[in-house]
Amino acid sequence: MAALALKILVAGGFGVGKTTLVGAVSEIRPLRTEEQLSEAGELVDDTGGVAQKTTTTVAMDFGRITIRSGLSLYLFGTPGQDRFWFLWDELSQGALGAVVLADTRRLEDCFPAVDYFEHRRIPFVVAVNCFTEARRYGAHDVSRALDLEQGTPVVLCDARDKDSGKEVLIRLVEYAGRVHTARLLDSVGPQAGPA
Repeated sequence: MAALALKILVAGGFGVGKTTLVGAVSEIRPLRTEEQLSEAGELVDDTGGVAQKTTTTVAMDFGRITIRSGLSLYLFGTPGQDRFWFLWDELSQGALGAVVLADTRRLEDCFPAVDYFEHRRIPFVVAVNCFTEARRYGAHDVSRALDLEQGTPVVLCDARDKDSGKEVLIRLVEYAGRVHTARLLDSVGPQAGPA
């Protein structure tokens, strides 16, 4: 059986844990494009709620994980700030789907990612990164708050934990597979039976 590699995006707001998730699950040393936050960036980057953050992704993160024999995922972590969103179009080319990381303390920060993937019809799951000091909400509550399309999965995770991150990725691959299969069947349309 030939090896299959699938492209997955990891997106979300600034400081939500994208770099952490890619690093936690990657079986190779992840490529990171982290730079120190600067005084100039303070004028354009909203660090509210993430005051302890000292670095930011300026291009992408990259990692790889083998889900099972013959199936690997190439993970591309997107930058979170508005000024780097022009990179998303390039990164999303050929992607099977995306993980939108969410922080319930700043849930509104993931709206742009949700909108981006909905408008481009790229299947995605919302993964709520359960920060220790954040109030806990159930998947249904988060889905309603984000006004997600029916059936869009919401999962709770810890971006620092490899097993938790791997479960998120498995859920995404399963969901994206169902979405792409349904679209393929829709494009074929009903088959005419024999007369």
